[in-house]
This record gives sequence, structure tokens and C-alpha cells, in this order.
Amino acid sequence: MANRHLCRSLAMQTLFELDFREIETIGAIDPTANRITAEFAPGAEDFSYVKELAHGVADHRQKIDAIITQAAPDWPIDQIAIVDRNILRLGLYELIFADRADVPSKVAINEAIELAKTFGGESSGRFVNGVLGTVYKELGEPGKNDAPVKKKKIIDIPYDQMPIEKLAGALVWCRFEQQFFLALVHDVFGYWTLSKGHLESAESLTDSVRREVSEELGLAAVTVGEELGVNEYVASDPEKGKTRRQVTYFSVEVAGKPALILEKKGGLDDARWFRLEEVPELRLYDDILPIITKAIRLLVKTAKPV
Repeated sequence: MANRHLCRSLAMQTLFELDFREIETIGAIDPTANRITAEFAPGAEDFSYVKELAHGVADHRQKIDAIITQAAPDWPIDQIAIVDRNILRLGLYELIFADRADVPSKVAINEAIELAKTFGGESSGRFVNGVLGTVYKELGEPGKNDAPVKKKKIIDIPYDQMPIEKLAGALVWCRFEQQFFLALVHDVFGYWTLSKGHLESAESLTDSVRREVSEELGLAAVTVGEELGVNEYVASDPEKGKTRRQVTYFSVEVAGKPALILEKKGGLDDARWFRLEEVPELRLYDDILPIITKAIRLLVKTAKPV
């Protein structure tokens, strides 16, 4: 059999082309794989593994995409770059559905990272590493011991009829040595963002904020201040379908500048303090920019000598 790394490269290019051209016909896989193999590996023998991988991803694509969505519900599949999306699909196929004796988990992840570095953008390697690592750790080798279950059909409903989920978020700040700092968390997609989480039973928004900041950042002694605004977005769940998530953000003050102890879950991989002048240089989601901007203006406006 031909070099497996090369086969994975050719399989990824096959999946990329079919995705880019929006072709979902199974019958298009073999001719596309044959043409790409002939073009990029002329004269080589036995490239059956290319087709095996491409067909494997196609056969399990619905479940693979559902796993990505479940692990990162805030990032729709269609918003992930086509190259990264298909490298993830290929990596997850080998990670979850391949014979582990033949393709160990570390091999599946490392091979996907190498493909991302070769074919993706500057941050694709870290992106793929973060997503696959998160999926593998959080889902605990999904599908390994699962019995076949009948899939629930999800009906797409109008926006105004979608169920609403309430979340609470925090813009955590402190004043230390005459400077303001903001505490931001970093996700596996390469963005700095704000801490947030779902409300637990009978929990108020402010109580939820205190709990989330304590659990996610390790900050127990905080003061919850004024409301900064509400963001809403549509999230997809493989079981529940689409829901409207409403996040109410609050200003949260911390005394001193304590160390941040990140609880690495939900696709987060880092947490740091940033001076106000550093924030504009960060990669931030568009929908939280107004929240951060409002908070910074309030801090500067109401600043008092310490």
C-alpha cells in the first residue's frame, strides 16, 4: 500500500473538492479520487486507502458533523474554513471509526495536524489540534461502546418559534498598579472571548455569573456590577435542534490581579489578563466587541484614584 500520509493528503483533497463544489453524491468520490491521485501521485500503485478514507468520511459524515457541533455548538459547521472542516472530518473518522489497533488515536490526531499545517492557514494546525483534542477528551472516545440507536429526526423551525436558552456572561476586570486589566478566555478556534455559561435550576443571572467565574477562572471573591448588554445567537444541537441562546453580560470586578485557573472544557484552552491597550490587537468575535467597548468606556469614565 502507498504511504498513508500521502493517502490522507489525497483523501483530504478529494473531500475538499467535493465540499467546495457542493457535491454530496457518493458516486462522485471514486472518479474524483482517481483524478486527484493521477495528478498528484502519478505512477504510484495501490491507492485504495484514499478511497477507503473518503468513503468512510462520507458514510459517517452526519455523525461526525454532529460530534463537532456537540463539542463546539457556538461554531456552525458551515462557518469553519473548507480545508479545516474536511481535515477535521478526516481526523475524526480515523479517531472514532477506524480500527484503533491500525490507527492509534495519537496517530489520527497528529496526522490531521500535519495536514492542517500543510494545507491550511497560519493557525489551522493549532485549530485542528484544539478541536480534535477537545472532542477526544470531552466525548471519551465516542462510539466505542455505543449500541446502534435510531436517530432522532430534527425538524427545522422558524426563528421566532425556537426555544430560548438563558445564559449569563462576565466581563471580568481588575485595577492593578494603576492600570485596568480584562480577563479573557481563548477558544480552540483562535478567538479571545468572555466567560459565559447556562443558568442552573432556580439560579439568578447574577448568581450564575458568580458561579461561572469561580468554576471557569478560579475566581471566588468577585463583585458583580451593572449589566453590559445581551447577545443572542442560534446554536445547533444534534438532539434538540436549533435554539436561541440569550447571553446577558455583566461587569465583574476582582480585587488585585489574581492568577487565572482555567477549567479547560467547552473548547477553551487559555485564560489571560490583558491591559486595555492590548485588547484592540486581539482576535475577538464581532458580537462581543460592543460589550467589551462599553465596559472599557465605563472603566475609563468612572476611574478613580486608588
